[in-house]
Amino acid sequence: MARALGGPGIAAPLAYGPFRALALGRGLMLFGNGMAGVALSFAVLDVTGSLAQVGLVVGARSIANVSLLLLGGVIADRLPRALVLRGACALAAGTQGLLAIALLTGTASLPLMVALSLVNGAAAAANLPASAALTPQTVPYRLLRQANALIGIVKHGGMLSGMSIGGVVVGLVGPGWAIAVDALMFAAAGAVFLLLKVPGAEGASGGADVLTDLREGWSEFTARTWVWVVVLQFMVVNAGWAAATTVLGPGVADETFGRTAWGLLMAANSVGLLIGGVLAARWQPRRALLYGTALVTVQTVPFFALMGPSPLPLLFAAMFVAGVAVEQFVVAWEVSVQENVPQERLSRVYSYDALGSFVAMPVGQIAIGPVAEGSGPGRALALVASATLLATFAAAAVPSVRRLRRRG
Repeated sequence: MARALGGPGIAAPLAYGPFRALALGRGLMLFGNGMAGVALSFAVLDVTGSLAQVGLVVGARSIANVSLLLLGGVIADRLPRALVLRGACALAAGTQGLLAIALLTGTASLPLMVALSLVNGAAAAANLPASAALTPQTVPYRLLRQANALIGIVKHGGMLSGMSIGGVVVGLVGPGWAIAVDALMFAAAGAVFLLLKVPGAEGASGGADVLTDLREGWSEFTARTWVWVVVLQFMVVNAGWAAATTVLGPGVADETFGRTAWGLLMAANSVGLLIGGVLAARWQPRRALLYGTALVTVQTVPFFALMGPSPLPLLFAAMFVAGVAVEQFVVAWEVSVQENVPQERLSRVYSYDALGSFVAMPVGQIAIGPVAEGSGPGRALALVASATLLATFAAAAVPSVRRLRRRG
């Protein structure tokens, strides 16, 4: 049975200072990453002229990210999570600043871009588990759904504005300037996180060794079937989305509607994610996880539209609808995990979640370029769409995914 509308409003979490600092810092990071996400693929194309090399550079970041996620989760459960965020922001600001300088001075090379992507991925490996696990520490338990939806709205608002401005900046003055802004945004986010002070359970595992911490996190992760089933689903879903939006999409854009339009298409997806967050804050059914999981099928609509030729209005609509649908899953997933996993192990569970969800992304990014060059972007897009649909249908068929209900 669905919950009725009502209860605390979407803005209720903003009454809490720690939540405001967390939301603002994450918004700043996502604004910069929105610009950099549009810029990086085109920067590599400018330097190398090869879709396969685009996949190599963006895949390098993903490799470092997934390789270090488990360690990042242990660190975020041992140390104050706000401190972890500050350090990760400083590292990310440094790598993006060096990349921007290299691009703007014409000294960028493929090895340099790969190396900086690896370091940037390491920063993200510490950032993600810490930031995700901080949300329930910043608001009362009764506001978890609104807090996660509002965090999503802030993040996607940052991505929206970053991608929109990034597309224009890349089209007018080149990708180096967009990546320079990303560096500044990470520095600003690190400063905001100085204001993030929360009581917490960090350090609860400080007396154990890292392997014991990892075993405890693994036991918590595997204790609930719905957790690892959905993570397996997103191993496929995220690989397909990354391949389509960081490799195939920019290639299609260069051949057809142009780079600025591609940045705006990605921004349309962020608008959808933002609107989806508003809707999720106002209402979700009791079986929110099943509802959100099933809606992931809509994420394949842009893949089919990009096979084209499709008019730009259709592409914009497809990206928007996909964003609305996927954000229903994101909010349902965050609340489900935060309601059912103990706070002192939450970062480690998030790290296993992220590892499983992201581990195939570099494979998809690196492999899809040669597939597209050999058989064409259309067939490559059909491949990722089919894999996404199959994984989603399989997850929705699992009893524990279908039966899980939200509390309250």
